[in-house]
Amino acid sequence: MRVFIAHWLILLSVWTLVIKFAFPLIYDAAYAEPTGTHLMWDFWWCAHLWLAYALLTFKHYTWVLALVVSVVEIVIIVTKFWLFFAAPQWTIWQTNWFINKVFVLACFCVLLVVCLQGRQAFTGSPDE
Repeated sequence: MRVFIAHWLILLSVWTLVIKFAFPLIYDAAYAEPTGTHLMWDFWWCAHLWLAYALLTFKHYTWVLALVVSVVEIVIIVTKFWLFFAAPQWTIWQTNWFINKVFVLACFCVLLVVCLQGRQAFTGSPDE
């Protein structure tokens, strides 16, 4: 399961880079907007790649890192959703952000469930 989650995190990282950096820059260029007008600065993708690497290579800190990042991500995303739904604006930018956060939240909820099964869920071969 940790290999599946690691690959999910890699996919989410790439997706985040596309919708928060590449797509806004391409949009700005295509519509002659000032470069960076629509960028969504976010560097959680770096933490997601680090966690994916730790899950794939199983470091001694993997279980603790997975547990901490899962809880922090869930709290942050739920808080952002709470604030968003107070006055939602369904622009293309907010919709992209929202869809990304739904998948990130799902990933970290699954990871938290695996973490709560205990440290032994992270031991053994990567194929388990």
